[in-house]
Amino acid sequence: MPTQKSIAAASSRKSSSVNLSDMPSTGSDSGSAQEKSGSKMHKRSRSGCFTCRLRRKKCDEGHPSCKACTNLSVKCEYKRPMWWGNPEQRRIQKERIKNKIKQTKSLERSGTRPDGLPHSHISLSSPGPGETDFNQPIIDGCESFGLHFATPGFVPISYAHYYTPYEVDIKTERQTFVNNVPLRHDSSISTFSAMGPPQLHSTLPTFPAEDWFQEEMHIGDHGYGLMNGSLSGESSGQSYASLTADIPVADHDRPLLNHFVENVLRMIFPVLEAHQQGSTRAQSVLKSLETNKSYFHCCLSVAAIHLKTTTGLGGEQIDHDIMRHRYEAISQLCQALSNDTDHDQILDATLAMIFFHCSVGSPEDHLPDIPWNDHFQAVSNLVTKLDLTNTMVPCANGYVLPPFSMSLTAWIDILGSTMLGKTPQFAHSYRNKHLGGSSSGLRELMGCDDRVMYLISEIACLESLKNEGRIDAMTVCTHVSALGNQLEYTEPADPTLESPYCTATGAIRPDVLTKNITTLFRLAARVYLCSLIPGTSRAHSSICNLIDSITDTLAFIPTGPGGFDRSLVWPLLIAGAHSTPSSSFRQALTERMLAMEEFAELGSFGRMCQLLNEYWRLTDDCIEISSSQQDQTTQVAYDNHGTTIDTRSSPPLLSPTMRELKKQQLHWRDVMNRNGWRHLLI
Repeated sequence: MPTQKSIAAASSRKSSSVNLSDMPSTGSDSGSAQEKSGSKMHKRSRSGCFTCRLRRKKCDEGHPSCKACTNLSVKCEYKRPMWWGNPEQRRIQKERIKNKIKQTKSLERSGTRPDGLPHSHISLSSPGPGETDFNQPIIDGCESFGLHFATPGFVPISYAHYYTPYEVDIKTERQTFVNNVPLRHDSSISTFSAMGPPQLHSTLPTFPAEDWFQEEMHIGDHGYGLMNGSLSGESSGQSYASLTADIPVADHDRPLLNHFVENVLRMIFPVLEAHQQGSTRAQSVLKSLETNKSYFHCCLSVAAIHLKTTTGLGGEQIDHDIMRHRYEAISQLCQALSNDTDHDQILDATLAMIFFHCSVGSPEDHLPDIPWNDHFQAVSNLVTKLDLTNTMVPCANGYVLPPFSMSLTAWIDILGSTMLGKTPQFAHSYRNKHLGGSSSGLRELMGCDDRVMYLISEIACLESLKNEGRIDAMTVCTHVSALGNQLEYTEPADPTLESPYCTATGAIRPDVLTKNITTLFRLAARVYLCSLIPGTSRAHSSICNLIDSITDTLAFIPTGPGGFDRSLVWPLLIAGAHSTPSSSFRQALTERMLAMEEFAELGSFGRMCQLLNEYWRLTDDCIEISSSQQDQTTQVAYDNHGTTIDTRSSPPLLSPTMRELKKQQLHWRDVMNRNGWRHLLI
């Protein structure tokens, strides 16, 4: 399957190929051309960046990005980039630059600056003389984040070394052209730009000297995953203005706060909002924004990331806003830790730093940040200190559930452990809850039944033991069989799937939605479980049958910009990593990406697609062991309802060729490690 960006390019009307050397120069080059009109074209630069050398344009070799690359919204690289080695990616890059140049020329003709900034350089924020110096390490004055975990019950963690000075590796966003200017008639614009960014009108007020936001943001707004209007002012009787009026914020940060509330908040917990049918979660978040400074700055940083990605807003200023609030969030966290108070607020802020980033940003964003699993070590210590695994809160319906922060922790812990190949931090607690029939609030939070999530935790434990060499192949097969039977016990009495939409009103039925999502997670858990059996190949007939069942189940889960694909990242990753090139799953995933439009490039979903494409590129050309041969060698029988293993009469495995051996040793997690991707794909 092509990448989401290649899908957009392929779905647009074909245009004649244009060599980069034949393209007109950008705004950075036009000024030079005016000064040297009549002179010969510059010779090919031998010391500039790769894009300028490729286009035979003079490079100013600016840092962190030359002016030409900044105007073209591409990453400024001096070594040969990865996309150059792939003809399809090379074509996409050329098309992207060509579209950007067309946009630039059109804006020049309309009298608007191509970089979208006002001539007075007034932007989202106006740093004063007392602004943080980003040339200093991100943890300044706190020595390291881990030093503040020296309180009883905490394990010291070193965070400081993950942050480099701010000026290092700052780049302009590289993404598919977003239709935030009136060029919808142009045939070369990809389908990802079919629906523009949300209308910001009063959210982002006119800035002095230029109406640049209103000039760009004239297109109708999206639903952004709002299925029932639970976050809208109409449902709660309050407008967004009244919801945020009491939150103290600087004038230059007010647009970011409004953007977070109107566009980011509603897309973070789509399943939860479908269940709550109200603004309970929104009001809780807004309360944290008002009282929790670290949480507040984390949300503003996330808002800046989302604004940059969805609107194509580039330049150093938006990167500065992202890093300024990211730095301030960490600083506030360190201050709270040094005081050893407000542990609940520290936990909420740290969870926000982990989870909110899953909803926003581009897969190619390289701004420095602390990896999620290092944040989660702090979360683990806080949960232990607060004894949240044993804390229950009464609900309005008479049930008792763990605190929301513990439910979110369990979600990250269980699925995050599969990213690392390690045992979940609270696996013992999940095991006890599974045996006792206790809920962790996962079904209402993310759509999958708690029992299935508990079993995914057990599968992760089994994989960890296998990876560490602590159990042999026979023991692995025994546990696989037992866990397969446990998964069968979670099947509903009526396994029939139906549309989650109410036929009378068209509204989402939450119970039906979570039943369908649980079915998808259960099938993905079976694939994950079966992949642990030694010698198993994705070409095995039983694996293929499970992938086909996943494809069929996807038809019962709403897709599109307002759908629930963002809640399916983990099962889609597992299914995609075990699908064959001819599998119908890949076509189904492609169609859902097209339906999501530009939202397919955001957050964990976009990172998942990037990982799958790279994994398929490395594995699809390898020789697959035939399904019949696999059946004869492993004597393992799978079906969609259980896992049975016959170990009594297994003949020795056939010797694979070197190419087959190489394929079997390559795991999707290896691809992440090779590329330095420390993603949380949930």
